[in-house]
Amino acid sequence: MATVTERPKAPEATRPVVKRSTFHPRIGARLTLIAMSVVFLVPLYWMVATSLKSPAELAQAVPSWLPQDWLWSNYVEAFQAFPFGRYFVNSVLITVLSVIGSVVASVIVAYGFACIEWRGRDKVFYIVIATMFLPGTITLIPTFDLFAWLGMVNTWFPLILPHFLAGGFFVFLLRQFLLQIPKDLLDAARVDGASEWWLLWRVAAPMSKPALAVVAIFTAVGSWNDFMGPLIYVSDVNLQPLAIGLQQLRQVQPDKITTNLLMAASTMVVIPVVVMFFAFQRYFIRGITIGAIR
Repeated sequence: MATVTERPKAPEATRPVVKRSTFHPRIGARLTLIAMSVVFLVPLYWMVATSLKSPAELAQAVPSWLPQDWLWSNYVEAFQAFPFGRYFVNSVLITVLSVIGSVVASVIVAYGFACIEWRGRDKVFYIVIATMFLPGTITLIPTFDLFAWLGMVNTWFPLILPHFLAGGFFVFLLRQFLLQIPKDLLDAARVDGASEWWLLWRVAAPMSKPALAVVAIFTAVGSWNDFMGPLIYVSDVNLQPLAIGLQQLRQVQPDKITTNLLMAASTMVVIPVVVMFFAFQRYFIRGITIGAIR
């Protein structure tokens, strides 16, 4: 019998051993973001640190990063230096009304572009998006003439009414979010007899809470920090917000108001915005990311 001889196996090719880097790529990205965050937080820290220093310490040739004497009384003195309470209430009322108008108007317009089919919808939506590229300085004089013709100058109407007209950016953001609502869900509700207003406030709006939170935060920050609008339209001291009050604080009492008191007043103006952002941070990030994924 013939014997079958086994052929010798060819040596297997040795794979090169790849050394895995122990430095995770996400660590580098996070370190970069932390470094950039520190750079952006330095002015905020310097404002708070300056608000706690004394005038003598501010006059030193080499400024210190930490206050030598933590003068919390600067906040009390800054609060009493000008009618902070009245300006604060004005800013809160203007901001709250602006947020209500922006959220309500934007979600209504966005629902019409996202959930209702009508002829020429996309073309009209492109026109709305085109308004985002129009600089505000171009429309400043015509807008002022319009409010002057309506007799609304030296009132809060020019600061609040534009938010009830739905800005292009907010409409775009909410439309992208509303497009994720299943069409079958809306059609089933329509078959059951639900009206478009019922669908808007009972289905679309509750499902769009993260996006609505983004609209509310952006509007609140913009209205709270708005300086140009009140400067142009509001001349009555009793109606002016905090942004104008800080400027008047520097102009009315240039000898009494030092840098530390001005920074203390500025810190009190910034605190509500910071608290609001951290309170709605979860909804803010969720609304931005979900809209981006779409």
